[in-house]
Formats: sequence, C-alpha cells, structure tokens
Amino acid sequence: MKVSFLGAGAWGLTLGNHLWRKGYDVVLWEHKPSRAARLQQEREDPQRLPGIQFEPGVRITSEIKDLFPTDYLVFAVPSHAVRTVARSVAEYKPEKVISVVKGLEVDTLKRMSEVLEEELGPEIRFAVLSGPSIAIEVARELPTTVVVASRDVNFRYEVQQLFHTRHFRIYTSADVVGVELGGALKNVIALAAGVVDGLELGMNAKGALLTRGLAEIMRLGVKLGANPVTFSGLSGMGDLLTTSFSLHSRNRYVGEQLGRGRPLQDILSEMVMVAEGVKTTEAAYQLAVREGVEMPITQAVRRVLRGEITPLEATAELMRRMPKPEHYGVL
Repeated sequence: MKVSFLGAGAWGLTLGNHLWRKGYDVVLWEHKPSRAARLQQEREDPQRLPGIQFEPGVRITSEIKDLFPTDYLVFAVPSHAVRTVARSVAEYKPEKVISVVKGLEVDTLKRMSEVLEEELGPEIRFAVLSGPSIAIEVARELPTTVVVASRDVNFRYEVQQLFHTRHFRIYTSADVVGVELGGALKNVIALAAGVVDGLELGMNAKGALLTRGLAEIMRLGVKLGANPVTFSGLSGMGDLLTTSFSLHSRNRYVGEQLGRGRPLQDILSEMVMVAEGVKTTEAAYQLAVREGVEMPITQAVRRVLRGEITPLEATAELMRRMPKPEHYGVL
C-alpha cells in the first residue's frame, strides 16, 4: 500500500519514516525542487531533525504527480498553504485524506477539515491525527500517544491501524471539531507559556496560565460544537502541556523570545520551521469575537504579537482583571 505526503517538513518526514518502517510505500512532496533533491540525495535534515537518517525507501519529490495514485494522502503542510495545495491535487480525486496540520485558515476562520472538504469534495473520507507529538521524539522512537478523529467510524479505525506501533500509540475519537480545535488553539496558549518563561515569572504563573488557557479553548470549542471532554484528552490538555514545556516547541520558543524583549520579525526570520500559533492567534481571536466568547489570554497574545503592548504589560492586564468564580462557562 502507498501513503503520499504533501509536505516534507519535520512532521511529514518523521511520519514518512515511521510508515516506511511498517512496510508501506512512502512518497513525500516538497514544494522547493532544490530542497527535495537535497533531501533525496543526503537522506537527512540536520536543521529540522538532527541526527535522524531517512530510510532508504522513502522517496522525496517536487512533482505532485509522483504522489498518485495513492491509498492515503496526508496533508502535512502549514495551515496557510492547505487550500492552495489541496487545489493542486484536486484533479487526482484522492479518496482517503488525513490531516496532521494544527492550525486554522486565517481568512475564513475554518478548520482544516472544512477547507479540505471544500476543495476536494464532501465525499472524501477524512481523518485528523493530533496530540502531544514533538517530531524529533517520534523520529527517535520515544513513546508517543496521539488521537485520530473521524466521523467515519470505520475510517478512524483504519487510520489507527495505519499508524499504530509499539512506540506510537493511537487512540480514536469521533470529535473532529474538538480534536482540530485543540491542536490549533493550544499553540496560542503555548506562545503565552513561552512568554512566562522569557519573563521568568515562575511555575505558579505558568500553571495558572495553562489552566485558564485550557478553559478558553474549551469555551470556544463547545460554542463551535465540540465535546468538552475532548479538551481533557490528548489533543487538548496533552498537546497543550507538551507544547508549553518542550524545549523543541517552536511556539513556546517564539513566546520565550518575545518575553525576553526580541521583536517578532527578528525571531521568525531566523526560524526554519513554522510556528503555527503566530497566525492562529488572529484566527482564534476573530472566532472568539464572532461567537461572543471571552478569551482574555488569546486577546493578550494577539496584542503582544501586533506590538500594541509589551509582554510585561499583557501580564499586568491579565492579573488586574475582575476576580471571578472558577467555573467553566462563567465569563
């Protein structure tokens, strides 16, 4: 069986290696021909995955046509590129589509499943794979547990079996909305967690931030139709904690650097990988406004990213908010 990946970043390469070891034919598409050729020849990416050798059978190409026909098509590109890339493969009429993207489309505020169904047709069999999964740790075969969500019970079981191994454990869920939102919105809170680290505000502050950040995610998620229980699981609390504490987390790193006083553009210009939370923050804020959901941490992160206030000023504003009961749904 053949699995094709759109995107040869850290996560695409890691999952491609993972599936090749399970015996699948794996092809990854990289949009830059020069990088695709280098990866195909050198079999490593020391910037994204230091110390990891790509399996000899994993093919890397810059030609979309090389991905087809395929049994599974995996989207592993940044969220802002999903619609454009989906349009480029629509003519091949993929039937089984998996997203490992953690973000929202800023212009439309849509989740990746919504974007893909619009571009590829509502008849596709869709699943999203998400959860606490730092790529370099998966590449090193350290124990990792994630969740696959699909409205199609047979397809989510199929994808579970596709990825499951002794070191990569997969749970299933029917809550596509909750799993997608958890994976996207936790990046916003992880930016704030990085700010806490950069300002050296301590573990009390970080623990409170993550707790109240999860409450924000849950409030918006429930308003958009998610099951609140989902956010206490792998794609919610699990992913939030991992992204907010890991030294490999891009979003936490950006927040930490902001907390230390560095300009956002300087931070982003030196990064080779995408910190999804930077774009997702704007989409999350606009969703909150549209749905009438209070998300003070998200709003504060947005203002810091836009240069309207400093990280220290944002912290002070959050701490000065009116005291309230601690209860889900109380604004």
